[in-house]
Amino acid sequence: MRKNYLIAAGLLMSISAQAQIFDALKNAVKDKTGVDLSKEKTYTKASNNTDTSPNTAASSGINLGNLTSTQISSGLKEALNLGVKEGVQKLGVTDGFYKNDLVKILMPEKLRKIDATLRSLGMGSLADQGVKLLNRAAEDAVTEAAPIFANAITSMTITDAKNILLGNNTAATNYLQSKTQTQLFTAFQPKVQASLGKVGADTVWKNIISRYNSLTGQAVTTDLNEYVTTETINGVFKMVAEKETGIRNNPALRTTSVLEKVFGAVKK
Repeated sequence: MRKNYLIAAGLLMSISAQAQIFDALKNAVKDKTGVDLSKEKTYTKASNNTDTSPNTAASSGINLGNLTSTQISSGLKEALNLGVKEGVQKLGVTDGFYKNDLVKILMPEKLRKIDATLRSLGMGSLADQGVKLLNRAAEDAVTEAAPIFANAITSMTITDAKNILLGNNTAATNYLQSKTQTQLFTAFQPKVQASLGKVGADTVWKNIISRYNSLTGQAVTTDLNEYVTTETINGVFKMVAEKETGIRNNPALRTTSVLEKVFGAVKK
């Protein structure tokens, strides 16, 4: 019996010694790292909601109220149509492209060596004329863009209107561009082709490229119609994006009840 007592006493002393050693280790860790091992670590179960976007209704305090997806879609389309209308009006005048740094059409990248060569040979005025006429063609053609864009906007199905409304400043414009770029290009290209001929850009550029090829012995070619069509459409989209940003951030630009109701629900 006495033997069992001694064994139990020894075990208790051993456990006590181990506890003292462990306490000493914890104090040393706390002194060195600031981590208190005495505190129980707690774990939080991860949420099933993986959306970390800052534009969610919860994080931004947005209250869409009773707005339906159809109403939101109508508001987005109205903003886009307004952007197209105003954008085309600004672009479809003399210097609308040429003196607007946001949309000015520059020398095609493929032909920039032509620009440098002509300028080095004292023919900078010819290069300048070529660039100006590209912009003149865009200014002439863009007046035909409004109904083409309007049709694209009307026929576009916005499948995730709420997320677009809660997106960044140009989310609706970006969505429109992704859904209609090819359609717009096909419909708009003949208009640009006609404008290139109307302002004389095709003749001037034929002369520019011919002179460059004769001077360098090269055989450079380019599709000006494709280039100007793409740049003109991109120019309209830039103007639409600018208008969308304004409507989202400036209540004074929400000039209709639909715009006020839809974009007024989003508190930036």
